[in-house]
Amino acid sequence: MKWIKTLVFSGFWLLLALCAAALLSVAGAALYFAPGLPDVRQLQDFELHTPLRIYTRDGKLIGEYGEERRMAISYDEIPEDFIQALLAAEDAYYFEHRGVDPRGLARAAVELVSSGGDIQSGGSTITMQVARNYLLTLDRTLTRKIREILLALQMEQLLSKQEILELYVNKIFLGHRAYGIAAAAEVYYDTPLADLSLAQKAMIAGLPKAPSSFNPLANPERALIRRNWILFRMRE
Repeated sequence: MKWIKTLVFSGFWLLLALCAAALLSVAGAALYFAPGLPDVRQLQDFELHTPLRIYTRDGKLIGEYGEERRMAISYDEIPEDFIQALLAAEDAYYFEHRGVDPRGLARAAVELVSSGGDIQSGGSTITMQVARNYLLTLDRTLTRKIREILLALQMEQLLSKQEILELYVNKIFLGHRAYGIAAAAEVYYDTPLADLSLAQKAMIAGLPKAPSSFNPLANPERALIRRNWILFRMRE
């Protein structure tokens, strides 16, 4: 029917116009915010704070001093099933997107409108979280979100997915002074990361969203619900 063809034709041009407007908006934001953005190249040799550790002559740890408990690890030291648990919890399309996931941003926009303007999930990818944790403040504002997006796009051009994920797992706060997944394994299970069970890895993978309320020491029941959800997501 003629009216159906007209409707499809109009919808096509409307979609094209919206895409063009979105591209112009991104370009405009990049031009406006670019002069004040931090230099992402500093992430190539960023040094994390680690506590002072004292060992016995035979290599046993007898003391640790510092505000942050952290044991930095390389990407190759991250167990594969932990990576899968982390992606199931935080960013399922991490290895497919280029720093920004339009689906996550669309979901965050819907939440923003439905909540009356309060920022909820934010739609942040792992790359965007690295940009925020290393280069930006933690304030929940639209300006910071735009800067986060622009930095994530730059990071994906400069660093590999593996390098970005390594930065992420070594920086994130996971409760009880644990920063990074290796420290969290020791804090919660007194076990090296590589020796954790799948369920324990899923438990730690669930902490970045709310480390104070999801950790198994502060709230075992809530942590268990979060862990089981992650295991279900991994299976799916």
